[in-house]
Amino acid sequence: MARTAARVTLAAVLCAGAATFAAEVHWNYGKGHGGPPHWSELEPEFAACRLGKLQSPIDIRGAKKTELPPIAFAYAAGAPKVVNNGHTIQVDVPPGSSITVGGHAYELQQFHFHAPAEEAVSGKRAPLVAHFVHKDADGKLAVVAVHFDVGAESAALAPVFAKLPAKAGTEATLEGAPLDFAAALPASRGYYEFEGSLTTPPCSEGVRWLVLKAHATISKAQLAAFRELYPDNARPLQPVNGRAIHVSM
Repeated sequence: MARTAARVTLAAVLCAGAATFAAEVHWNYGKGHGGPPHWSELEPEFAACRLGKLQSPIDIRGAKKTELPPIAFAYAAGAPKVVNNGHTIQVDVPPGSSITVGGHAYELQQFHFHAPAEEAVSGKRAPLVAHFVHKDADGKLAVVAVHFDVGAESAALAPVFAKLPAKAGTEATLEGAPLDFAAALPASRGYYEFEGSLTTPPCSEGVRWLVLKAHATISKAQLAAFRELYPDNARPLQPVNGRAIHVSM
């Protein structure tokens, strides 16, 4: 089955969940041939999954306190499409939402979930993470990671968890009031920053990671609804390889 390099690049840019490959390459999170240790063997375009030196996720330790610019969130409420892409639940958002970091703007493309959280902080992984994937005018990605602890229900995400498409390749359109994406974020917006990669094939590097320090919450029932579909869709932690990790003061 032929695939061009341009097609691979487009998939990497548009979706950190790599939904484009879901129907073509049978990678997964298991321990067999399609699992993370073997991703690089499935396609030549997946070589970075083994050879890359700035892979994600990582265990965030020893971050250097730095005067990082604040993340200016400009998320507009909208009616998204909820997709089960075979690896996660992905929420495709309409145009009009963005972040700006130090004068650099990125448009929000989608967000998706991993259980448990992929990136760890001092060895601890939260029960769930949402990765908000953004793209700048040059096609470079910035991912805002929001960790969720079990506690109060996430009212902002309740419409999503209420309509999780059960089968891979299916989707749902949320009805009623537009979804307020910003309301899913914690009130405190301090963050860790480092360079990394997509956490799914093709594991492309050059991704700017912005991991919020504060956690949001979801209910036990919301977590259970997701884990019924995806009980463990987190890539194992990758070597830091001496990369710089900064944290806002």
